[in-house]
Amino acid sequence: MPVDILAYGYAATVAAGGIMGYAKAGSIMSLGAGLLFGGALGYGAHQVSQDPQQYQVQLGTSAVLSGLMGYRFVSGGKFMPAGLIASISLVFLARYGVRAMQSTKQQ
Repeated sequence: MPVDILAYGYAATVAAGGIMGYAKAGSIMSLGAGLLFGGALGYGAHQVSQDPQQYQVQLGTSAVLSGLMGYRFVSGGKFMPAGLIASISLVFLARYGVRAMQSTKQQ
C-alpha cells in the first residue's frame, strides 16, 4: 500500500500551526486544538495509508476543521491562519467526499 503523503502533510501542517500559535501568542487553545486535530489527522492518514476505504476519520476531521476555521476566517477577516487551514481542509473534504460517494456507488 502506498503511503498517503498528502494526508500526513496535512496533519503535520495543522499540528505545526497549533505549535506556532502557542510560540507566537502563547495561546494554549491553539496548541491544544492543533495537536488534537493534527493527531486525529495523523491517525486518519495512517488508516488511509493502510486501506484507502478507511477515510472516515479524515472526512470527519476535515469537515469540522473547515467549518471552525471557515467561521473564524469569515468573522475575523484574516487569511492567516484561519483562512489557510479552512482552504486546505475544504480541499481534503472534497477529496474524501468524492471517495465516499464513489464507495457508495459501488455498494
